[in-house]
Amino acid sequence: MHADVLASPGQLWSSSEVLSRPSPVPGVAGVYGWHFEEPPHPSMPSGRLLYVGIAPRQMTTRTSTQNLRKRVRYHFRGNAYGSTLRLSLGCLLGLELRRVGSGKRMTFTKAGEAVLSEWMAEHARVCWLEHPAPWTVEADLINRLDLPLNLDQNRHNAFHPHLTEIRAQARQRARELPVTT
Repeated sequence: MHADVLASPGQLWSSSEVLSRPSPVPGVAGVYGWHFEEPPHPSMPSGRLLYVGIAPRQMTTRTSTQNLRKRVRYHFRGNAYGSTLRLSLGCLLGLELRRVGSGKRMTFTKAGEAVLSEWMAEHARVCWLEHPAPWTVEADLINRLDLPLNLDQNRHNAFHPHLTEIRAQARQRARELPVTT
């Protein structure tokens, strides 16, 4: 049931809607799905669910403090260091990944992140489902759906090796360049 609702939602929300105040995204636990009117790679279909995520994430020793609202808003306006979705999208779109600050974090720099946020505002739409323990359904969703932008738990996806390689190449190039602000 969760897979069907995320793959064919009753409503998809844009960046401007999600980032408005008050935000329509609830501040609770759940699963979110990203659809793209124009996909970030030519081999991907348009207008379809390409990525799912959860908030909060259950970790070994604790559960994160994230919720749907914080996580979805961060994906729309954050940076590649804090969003694997943004990292994948930026790499697929050919943005230059760079080491920033102390050199341990990698982002697309302020200008690149702005370009990515604009691209997402134009092409990305999101939906969500409230769920008290989203980590209990994440693996099932990734196994049931064709989600080329998910890497974790998704080695069976045909796009997984390609995306893994593109991200690895971007990280390697970033390590070879000087740290920037």
